[in-house]
Amino acid sequence: MHAARSPGAPIGVYDSGVGGLSVLRHIRARLPAEDLIYFADSGHAPYGEKTEQYVVDRALLVAAFLLERGIKALVVACNTATVAAIKAVRARYPDLPVVGVEPGLKPAAATTRNGKIGVLATARTLKGEKFLLLREQIGAATQAQFLLQPCVGLVDQIELGDLETPAIAALLEQYVAPLLDQGADTLVLGCTHYPFVQAGIERVLRAHGHADVTLIDTGDAVARQLVRLLDAAGLLRPARTAAEAPAALRGYTTASVSALAPAFANLLGLYPPVEKIDV
Repeated sequence: MHAARSPGAPIGVYDSGVGGLSVLRHIRARLPAEDLIYFADSGHAPYGEKTEQYVVDRALLVAAFLLERGIKALVVACNTATVAAIKAVRARYPDLPVVGVEPGLKPAAATTRNGKIGVLATARTLKGEKFLLLREQIGAATQAQFLLQPCVGLVDQIELGDLETPAIAALLEQYVAPLLDQGADTLVLGCTHYPFVQAGIERVLRAHGHADVTLIDTGDAVARQLVRLLDAAGLLRPARTAAEAPAALRGYTTASVSALAPAFANLLGLYPPVEKIDV
Protein backbone atom coordinates (compact mmCIF):
# COMPACT_ATOMS: atom_id res chain seq x y z
CA MET A 1 0.00 0.00 0.00
CA HIS A 2 2.74 2.41 1.04
CA ALA A 3 4.96 1.54 -1.91
CA ALA A 4 2.27 2.59 -4.36
CA ARG A 5 1.82 6.02 -2.84
CA SER A 6 3.15 8.80 -5.05
CA PRO A 7 3.02 12.61 -5.28
CA GLY A 8 0.48 12.26 -8.10
CA ALA A 9 -2.01 10.38 -5.91
CA PRO A 10 -5.13 12.16 -4.59
CA ILE A 11 -5.79 13.46 -1.07
CA GLY A 12 -8.88 12.17 0.75
CA VAL A 13 -11.03 14.62 2.73
CA TYR A 14 -13.66 13.06 4.97
CA ASP A 15 -16.55 14.47 7.00
CA SER A 16 -19.86 13.24 8.38
CA GLY A 17 -21.56 15.60 5.93
CA VAL A 18 -20.92 18.83 4.06
CA GLY A 19 -19.12 20.72 6.86
CA GLY A 20 -15.71 19.52 5.69
CA LEU A 21 -16.21 21.54 2.51
CA SER A 22 -15.12 24.53 4.64
CA VAL A 23 -11.76 22.75 5.11
CA LEU A 24 -11.64 21.62 1.47
CA ARG A 25 -11.89 25.29 0.49
CA HIS A 26 -8.66 26.05 2.41
CA ILE A 27 -6.89 22.95 1.03
CA ARG A 28 -7.70 23.93 -2.56
CA ALA A 29 -6.40 27.44 -1.91
CA ARG A 30 -3.08 26.19 -0.47
CA LEU A 31 -2.61 23.15 -2.77
CA PRO A 32 -4.16 24.05 -6.13
CA ALA A 33 -2.26 21.31 -8.00
CA GLU A 34 -3.58 18.42 -5.87
CA ASP A 35 -6.33 15.99 -6.89
CA LEU A 36 -8.94 15.74 -4.12
CA ILE A 37 -11.61 13.21 -3.15
CA TYR A 38 -14.34 14.41 -0.77
CA PHE A 39 -16.32 11.83 1.21
CA ALA A 40 -19.54 12.89 2.97
CA ASP A 41 -20.86 10.18 5.29
CA SER A 42 -24.26 11.89 5.32
CA GLY A 43 -26.16 8.59 5.37
CA HIS A 44 -24.81 7.99 8.88
CA ALA A 45 -24.84 11.59 10.18
CA PRO A 46 -25.04 13.49 12.42
CA TYR A 47 -22.09 12.00 14.31
CA GLY A 48 -22.56 14.35 17.27
CA GLU A 49 -25.41 12.20 18.56
CA LYS A 50 -23.77 8.77 17.96
CA THR A 51 -21.65 6.65 20.31
CA GLU A 52 -17.88 6.98 20.13
CA GLN A 53 -17.52 3.36 18.93
CA TYR A 54 -20.00 3.99 16.10
CA VAL A 55 -17.92 6.96 14.89
CA VAL A 56 -14.69 4.92 15.15
CA ASP A 57 -16.21 2.12 13.04
CA ARG A 58 -17.42 4.59 10.39
CA ALA A 59 -14.05 6.36 10.22
CA LEU A 60 -12.17 3.09 9.69
CA LEU A 61 -14.60 2.00 6.94
CA VAL A 62 -14.31 5.34 5.15
CA ALA A 63 -10.50 5.35 5.43
CA ALA A 64 -10.39 1.85 3.91
CA PHE A 65 -12.67 2.94 1.05
CA LEU A 66 -10.50 5.99 0.28
CA LEU A 67 -7.29 3.95 0.43
CA GLU A 68 -8.80 1.61 -2.18
CA ARG A 69 -9.07 4.72 -4.34
CA GLY A 70 -5.35 5.34 -3.92
CA ILE A 71 -5.19 8.32 -1.56
CA LYS A 72 -1.75 9.43 -0.34
CA ALA A 73 -3.06 11.33 2.72
CA LEU A 74 -6.29 11.64 4.70
CA VAL A 75 -7.84 14.76 6.19
CA VAL A 76 -10.47 13.98 8.83
CA ALA A 77 -12.34 17.26 8.28
CA CYS A 78 -14.83 16.61 11.06
CA ASN A 79 -14.31 17.67 14.68
CA THR A 80 -16.46 14.86 16.08
CA ALA A 81 -14.66 12.15 14.06
CA THR A 82 -11.25 13.62 14.96
CA VAL A 83 -12.06 13.55 18.67
CA ALA A 84 -13.53 10.03 18.56
CA ALA A 85 -11.58 8.20 15.89
CA ILE A 86 -8.33 9.72 14.65
CA LYS A 87 -6.25 7.68 17.08
CA ALA A 88 -7.82 4.46 15.73
CA VAL A 89 -7.26 5.53 12.09
CA ARG A 90 -3.58 6.32 12.76
CA ALA A 91 -3.13 3.00 14.59
CA ARG A 92 -4.67 1.04 11.69
CA TYR A 93 -2.70 2.94 8.99
CA PRO A 94 0.56 4.05 10.67
CA ASP A 95 2.30 5.04 7.40
CA LEU A 96 -0.57 7.18 6.08
CA PRO A 97 -0.29 10.94 6.70
CA VAL A 98 -3.49 11.79 8.63
CA VAL A 99 -4.55 15.32 9.59
CA GLY A 100 -7.44 15.98 11.96
CA VAL A 101 -9.24 19.10 13.00
CA GLU A 102 -9.59 20.35 16.53
CA PRO A 103 -11.39 23.41 17.85
CA GLY A 104 -9.04 26.40 17.74
CA LEU A 105 -8.54 26.79 21.49
CA LYS A 106 -4.87 27.74 21.14
CA PRO A 107 -5.37 30.56 18.59
CA ALA A 108 -8.40 31.71 20.61
CA ALA A 109 -6.32 31.90 23.80
CA ALA A 110 -3.74 33.96 21.90
CA THR A 111 -6.47 36.28 20.55
CA THR A 112 -8.73 36.91 23.54
CA ARG A 113 -8.40 40.22 25.38
CA ASN A 114 -10.41 39.38 28.51
CA GLY A 115 -9.67 35.63 28.78
CA LYS A 116 -13.26 34.52 28.12
CA ILE A 117 -13.69 32.28 25.09
CA GLY A 118 -16.94 30.75 23.84
CA VAL A 119 -16.67 27.35 22.13
CA LEU A 120 -19.48 26.39 19.72
CA ALA A 121 -19.35 22.66 18.92
CA THR A 122 -21.33 19.42 18.86
CA ALA A 123 -22.15 17.74 22.17
CA ARG A 124 -19.93 14.76 21.19
CA THR A 125 -16.90 17.02 20.54
CA LEU A 126 -17.32 18.83 23.86
CA LYS A 127 -17.56 15.55 25.80
CA GLY A 128 -14.58 13.94 24.05
CA GLU A 129 -11.47 13.07 26.03
CA LYS A 130 -9.22 14.71 23.40
CA PHE A 131 -11.11 18.01 23.62
CA LEU A 132 -11.26 18.06 27.44
CA LEU A 133 -7.51 17.39 27.64
CA LEU A 134 -6.82 20.21 25.17
CA ARG A 135 -9.03 22.60 27.17
CA GLU A 136 -7.25 21.65 30.39
CA GLN A 137 -3.76 22.11 28.90
CA ILE A 138 -4.47 25.47 27.25
CA GLY A 139 -6.52 26.72 30.21
CA ALA A 140 -3.66 25.90 32.60
CA ALA A 141 -1.04 27.48 30.32
CA THR A 142 -2.96 30.69 29.57
CA GLN A 143 -5.58 31.06 32.36
CA ALA A 144 -8.20 31.43 29.60
CA GLN A 145 -11.74 30.46 30.59
CA PHE A 146 -13.55 28.31 28.00
CA LEU A 147 -17.35 28.59 27.94
CA LEU A 148 -18.69 25.46 26.25
CA GLN A 149 -21.86 25.64 24.14
CA PRO A 150 -23.21 22.45 22.54
CA CYS A 151 -25.13 23.42 19.39
CA VAL A 152 -27.74 20.65 19.14
CA GLY A 153 -29.50 20.56 15.76
CA LEU A 154 -27.34 23.16 14.02
CA VAL A 155 -25.42 20.68 11.82
CA ASP A 156 -28.74 19.15 10.69
CA GLN A 157 -30.00 22.55 9.56
CA ILE A 158 -26.76 23.45 7.73
CA GLU A 159 -26.87 20.05 5.96
CA LEU A 160 -30.20 21.08 4.40
CA GLY A 161 -28.22 23.61 2.34
CA ASP A 162 -30.16 26.85 2.85
CA LEU A 163 -28.06 28.93 5.24
CA GLU A 164 -30.51 31.83 5.60
CA THR A 165 -33.48 30.05 7.18
CA PRO A 166 -35.34 31.36 10.26
CA ALA A 167 -34.53 27.99 11.92
CA ILE A 168 -30.76 28.60 11.60
CA ALA A 169 -31.13 32.23 12.75
CA ALA A 170 -33.08 31.07 15.84
CA LEU A 171 -30.49 28.42 16.73
CA LEU A 172 -27.61 30.88 16.35
CA GLU A 173 -29.38 33.37 18.61
CA GLN A 174 -30.07 30.59 21.15
CA TYR A 175 -26.44 29.41 21.24
CA VAL A 176 -24.42 32.60 20.73
CA ALA A 177 -26.35 35.07 22.94
CA PRO A 178 -25.61 33.25 26.25
CA LEU A 179 -21.88 33.28 25.49
CA LEU A 180 -22.03 37.04 24.92
CA ASP A 181 -23.96 37.44 28.18
CA GLN A 182 -21.11 35.63 29.95
CA GLY A 183 -18.61 38.11 28.49
CA ALA A 184 -16.96 36.05 25.74
CA ASP A 185 -14.87 38.28 23.44
CA THR A 186 -13.74 35.38 21.19
CA LEU A 187 -15.81 32.54 19.70
CA VAL A 188 -14.34 29.27 18.43
CA LEU A 189 -16.19 27.68 15.50
CA GLY A 190 -15.61 24.16 16.85
CA CYS A 191 -17.30 22.25 14.02
CA THR A 192 -16.36 22.39 10.34
CA HIS A 193 -20.00 23.10 9.44
CA TYR A 194 -20.08 26.39 11.36
CA PRO A 195 -17.95 28.62 9.07
CA PHE A 196 -20.80 28.35 6.55
CA VAL A 197 -23.08 30.26 8.96
CA GLN A 198 -20.45 32.82 9.93
CA ALA A 199 -22.56 35.63 8.41
CA GLY A 200 -25.48 34.59 10.62
CA ILE A 201 -23.26 34.49 13.71
CA GLU A 202 -21.97 37.98 12.87
CA ARG A 203 -25.59 39.22 12.67
CA VAL A 204 -26.21 37.94 16.21
CA LEU A 205 -23.03 39.68 17.41
CA ARG A 206 -24.11 42.98 15.87
CA ALA A 207 -27.66 42.68 17.22
CA HIS A 208 -26.23 42.33 20.74
CA GLY A 209 -23.74 45.17 20.32
CA HIS A 210 -20.73 42.85 20.19
CA ALA A 211 -19.47 43.32 16.63
CA ASP A 212 -15.88 43.33 17.99
CA VAL A 213 -16.02 39.65 19.04
CA THR A 214 -13.40 37.58 17.15
CA LEU A 215 -14.38 34.35 15.36
CA ILE A 216 -11.82 31.52 15.06
CA ASP A 217 -12.06 29.11 12.07
CA THR A 218 -9.32 26.45 12.01
CA GLY A 219 -9.64 25.37 8.36
CA ASP A 220 -6.49 27.17 7.20
CA ALA A 221 -4.42 25.67 10.05
CA VAL A 222 -5.51 22.20 8.86
CA ALA A 223 -4.44 23.01 5.29
CA ARG A 224 -1.03 24.27 6.50
CA GLN A 225 -0.48 21.09 8.55
CA LEU A 226 -1.37 18.98 5.49
CA VAL A 227 1.24 20.87 3.43
CA ARG A 228 3.87 20.21 6.15
CA LEU A 229 3.11 16.46 6.31
CA LEU A 230 3.09 15.99 2.52
CA ASP A 231 6.32 17.97 2.19
CA ALA A 232 8.03 15.91 4.93
CA ALA A 233 6.95 12.66 3.20
CA GLY A 234 8.02 13.86 -0.26
CA LEU A 235 4.43 13.62 -1.46
CA LEU A 236 3.66 17.19 -2.57
CA ARG A 237 2.49 17.28 -6.18
CA PRO A 238 4.53 19.67 -8.34
CA ALA A 239 2.72 22.64 -9.88
CA ARG A 240 0.81 21.66 -13.01
CA THR A 241 2.07 22.75 -16.41
CA ALA A 242 -0.26 24.27 -19.00
CA ALA A 243 -0.21 20.95 -20.87
CA GLU A 244 -1.44 18.97 -17.87
CA ALA A 245 -5.09 18.43 -16.97
CA PRO A 246 -6.34 20.69 -14.17
CA ALA A 247 -6.57 19.29 -10.63
CA ALA A 248 -9.43 16.83 -10.28
CA LEU A 249 -12.11 16.86 -7.60
CA ARG A 250 -14.74 14.20 -7.04
CA GLY A 251 -17.30 13.54 -4.32
CA TYR A 252 -18.72 10.42 -2.70
CA THR A 253 -21.69 10.33 -0.34
CA THR A 254 -23.52 7.63 1.62
CA ALA A 255 -26.74 9.64 1.36
CA SER A 256 -28.20 11.32 -1.71
CA VAL A 257 -26.26 12.88 -4.58
CA SER A 258 -29.01 15.51 -4.60
CA ALA A 259 -27.73 16.72 -1.19
CA LEU A 260 -23.96 16.79 -1.80
CA ALA A 261 -23.95 18.16 -5.38
CA PRO A 262 -25.93 21.32 -4.43
CA ALA A 263 -23.68 21.78 -1.37
CA PHE A 264 -20.61 21.90 -3.65
CA ALA A 265 -22.44 24.38 -5.87
CA ASN A 266 -24.00 26.60 -3.17
CA LEU A 267 -21.13 26.61 -0.68
CA LEU A 268 -18.09 26.53 -2.99
CA GLY A 269 -19.37 27.29 -6.51
CA LEU A 270 -18.00 23.92 -7.73
CA TYR A 271 -19.61 21.20 -9.87
CA PRO A 272 -17.55 18.00 -9.47
CA PRO A 273 -18.87 14.51 -10.27
CA VAL A 274 -20.63 13.08 -7.21
CA GLU A 275 -21.45 9.41 -6.66
CA LYS A 276 -23.62 7.68 -4.05
CA ILE A 277 -22.00 4.61 -2.53
CA ASP A 278 -22.72 2.16 0.29
CA VAL A 279 -19.88 1.82 2.77
